[in-house]
Amino acid sequence: MQVGQLVRLNLAGLHVGGVMFQAAVTDAVGHIVKQTSEQPPKYLVKLLFSFRGVTEVEVPAERIHADK
Repeated sequence: MQVGQLVRLNLAGLHVGGVMFQAAVTDAVGHIVKQTSEQPPKYLVKLLFSFRGVTEVEVPAERIHADK
């Protein structure tokens, strides 16, 4: 993953900033802001759309897929 890269995220079941993402949120779109952890790899992603006020999420690499 590279900073600025457009990615798709599986946010199903994650709890972020008081928001619990439902099972249907499997294809959220955003841009990589930075890597926040190497082991395990995690990234801060700025979402293109706000979900109940949440605009950035930190997610593990396995929940991120490069946009085609």
